[in-house]
Amino acid sequence: MVSSSDPRGGRAGRAEIQEFFTVRAADWERRFPDDGPAYRAAVRALGLRPGQRVLDAGCGTARALPALREAVGPAGVVLAADLTPAMLDTARETGRTAYGQLLLADAERLPLRTGALDVVFAAGLLSHLTHPEAGLRELARVVRPRGRLALFHPLGRRALAARHGRPLTDDDLRAEPRLNSLLSHSGWRLTSYVDEDARYLVLAERIRDDTA
Repeated sequence: MVSSSDPRGGRAGRAEIQEFFTVRAADWERRFPDDGPAYRAAVRALGLRPGQRVLDAGCGTARALPALREAVGPAGVVLAADLTPAMLDTARETGRTAYGQLLLADAERLPLRTGALDVVFAAGLLSHLTHPEAGLRELARVVRPRGRLALFHPLGRRALAARHGRPLTDDDLRAEPRLNSLLSHSGWRLTSYVDEDARYLVLAERIRDDTA
């Protein structure tokens, strides 16, 4: 992941984000050992093709990279960006550099040229963006017209709220009405919305610049 919500209810700044994930990085893989199949299923739903260019935005320990590399093949480009050096260190220790290039970068300020990618995959990122609309607009910037975005979590909204002892509310950024509006104002068109206990997966298409 790239960032974390402030436990007091606000949005954490970048320094707080790095602090939050730095102290958890070494244990991150052990905390979530069973998420691999859900990641692979989410990548399959994207319908990636050999040779395409894909970014795992807010990659954390880069658990999606093996599935992304398998989907795009050796001719494809697989990048993974995260704000927290310690998370990338754990990704390296687990051998994820064999599947793609790791970038120390903020998902809201990507060091990529406009239209460089075919697809962005973002696991657990949306509700942790410091500025959600601007962050989604930055992801749209680096994707070609009609390129795709996947917003994924291995738990649905209800199950995730229960895990954290929070009520499920309609003002959640990931609730369909709010998210649909957010996407449409940041250069995306919602094409699929799935919110089940065992999976949250939203797919969107990059709107052409002349229709944005």
